[in-house]
Parts: sequence; structure tokens; C-alpha cells
Amino acid sequence: MLMPMAISFTKQSYVTRYPGVLFSPRQSSYFCVSAKNIFRKTCRRELEFKQQCHHALFRSKDKADFSSSMHHQANEEDVSRATLIWRAIKLPIYSVALVPLTVGSAAAYLQTGMFSARRYFVLLISSVLIITWLNLSNDVYDFDTGADKNKTESVVNLVGSRTGTLVAAYLLLVLGFIGLTWASVEAGNLRAIMLLTCAVICGYIYQCPPFRLSYQGLGEPLCFAAFGPFATTAFYLLLGSTRENLCLSITATILSASLLVGLTTSLILFCSHFHQVEGDQNVGKMSPLVRLGTERGSVVVKWAVMTLYSLLFAIGLSRTLPLSCIFLCAMTSPIGKLVVSYVEENHKDKGKIFMAKYYCVRLHALFGAALVAGLITARILVTKHIPKLVFQ
Repeated sequence: MLMPMAISFTKQSYVTRYPGVLFSPRQSSYFCVSAKNIFRKTCRRELEFKQQCHHALFRSKDKADFSSSMHHQANEEDVSRATLIWRAIKLPIYSVALVPLTVGSAAAYLQTGMFSARRYFVLLISSVLIITWLNLSNDVYDFDTGADKNKTESVVNLVGSRTGTLVAAYLLLVLGFIGLTWASVEAGNLRAIMLLTCAVICGYIYQCPPFRLSYQGLGEPLCFAAFGPFATTAFYLLLGSTRENLCLSITATILSASLLVGLTTSLILFCSHFHQVEGDQNVGKMSPLVRLGTERGSVVVKWAVMTLYSLLFAIGLSRTLPLSCIFLCAMTSPIGKLVVSYVEENHKDKGKIFMAKYYCVRLHALFGAALVAGLITARILVTKHIPKLVFQ
């Protein structure tokens, strides 16, 4: 008796307390349909929510990639002006003025036992002025073609004056050539000034209009000729000649040394294009790396370094260079291996491959120093190395 009464009391109290909870059949069917609609809407909202979360995840990844690229770009833009000026000066690159001159003077010392410090420093200053002309005029003409549009360390972009940069460049060329001419007149050697004129012409047709042969992929051969056989041989003639001794012979020794200098110099130019492939391609500058691509370019670097040391040992076997040169230059092979491995590992990374040319500068400077030390050592030790006569 107590249980039915409790149940009826519960029903009654529930109905009286919450009217409208118990519905008619029509109302119950209506609310069943409503419940289904609510369930469908809920499922739809959950699906939309999941899709939104999915898209938001991809958007966050895209934003992260974009922000990282923008951060990298901002880092490039936020580089201090002092750093940009340092990059624009390109001080390590001036080893291309020092090495041919010093190798030429060492070869002259081996041949004649003479060394003129005054003439050496006049030639060094003149060479630095001409290299500065090359750098400044290259920035001007690359600015004209748009190759240096986004290059923050370009001298034209830093100074803000194309005309001023160009005028300064050609003023430095005139001053440098005056110094070279003075040294040639003092030495009484016209062959040297002719060779140096050829070297300057190579630099002009490399980058200046209407030639701009660097845009045809001929920069490396011109660089090899200018800094190798032309400049190195000319410095040898200037530092080994006097008015009393006008007939200094061009020997196989100086020609062999000039070939090695030309190879290491050209390697610097080749590796300086790795991080500029896209920019060069956009302005129609068909450098070797634009034609080959960075992967094949890294193979070219490997073969160039192998060729350098193979040529060194071939010259050693022919006894064209003193054995001291072969031994000391061979000791620079770890730097050559470093250049090859660095380019192979980083040729696709624009940020890191920028440093490849500076590794090549190290190779160029150390190889040149070893070559100079070997030539001087051969003279000091009075090794009976008789250079083979090529041109009288």
C-alpha cells in the first residue's frame, strides 16, 4: 500500500509542480522532431568546429612559416649600417690584389734576387685602387640592370647616389693606372704595362656596357686571364726589371704560378654567385650557376679544387716550380677540402652559401702565401732551380 501511494504522490506532485512536462501525443511527436533537428544542428556545429580547428592549424603553420621568413627578411633589413658598410667594402676580396703582386714579386726574386719595396707598395696601392674601381662600377651597373635592387650592402644603395659612385669609381681607376704606368716607366718595361692594360680591359668588358660579358657567363674566364697570366706576369716583370736589366725573361715558372693564381681567383668569383642565382636569373644575367644550377655548381667547385691540386703536382713532376712550392701548397689541401664540403652541404641554403666565397678567399690567400714562401725558400736555400725560358 505504501509503494503505490508514494508513486502516485510523486506523479501528482511532479505534475503539479512542473506543469507542461507531460505532453499529448501530438506535442510529443513535435518535440521529437525538434530534438532530432537540435541533434543534427549540434552535429553540424561540431563538424564545422572541427573544420575550423583544422583550417586554423594550417593557417597557424602558414603564419609561422611566413613569420619566420619575414623574421629572416627583417633580420637582413635590421643589419647595422656598420655591418653593411663592412660588407660593401669587401676587405677580404682585396686579397685578389695582394696575391698576384706578391707571387709575381717572389718569382722575380727567385729569378734575379732583387726586390724593390718602394715599387712593390706603389703597385699594391695602385692595384687596390683598381680593384675598388671594379667593385664600385660593378655595383653601379648591377644597380642599373636591377640585379642589386634588394642588395642592402650595395654601395649605390648605401650612398644613395649612382652618379657619385660612378664618378668615384673612374677617378680611382685613373689614379690606379697612373701608379701602374709610373712603375712601368721606372722599371723601363713596356711589356708589363701592356699586360696590365689587358688585365684592366678584361675587367671593363666583364661588367661595363655595352659589353657586360659577365651577363653571358664569361666572367670566370676573364677573371682567370686578368688576375692570372696578365697581372701576375706583369708584376713579375715590373719587380724583376731595372733600367740596367731590361730583358727579364718570361719563364715557365712564372707562367705556372700565374695559372694557379688565376684558378683560385676564378673560384672566388664562381662561388660568389651561389646566393644570387634567382636575382641573376630575373635580370637575365646568365652566370654559370644560372645555367648549371647550384647542385651541379657544387660539383664544378669540387672538380675545380681537384684540378688545382692535380695541376700543382703535375707542375711539380715537371720541375717547373721548386719542390718547396709543391710541398707548401700541398699543405693547404685541408682548406680546399673545406671549400668543397661547405659548398656541397649548403649550396641550397642562401643564408649559409653566402660565406662560400669567403672560404674561397681563405684558400686563395693561403695557397698564394704558400706559393710565395716556396719561391722565396728556393732562393734562400740556393736550390739550383733553373727556370725554363719561355719568352726572351
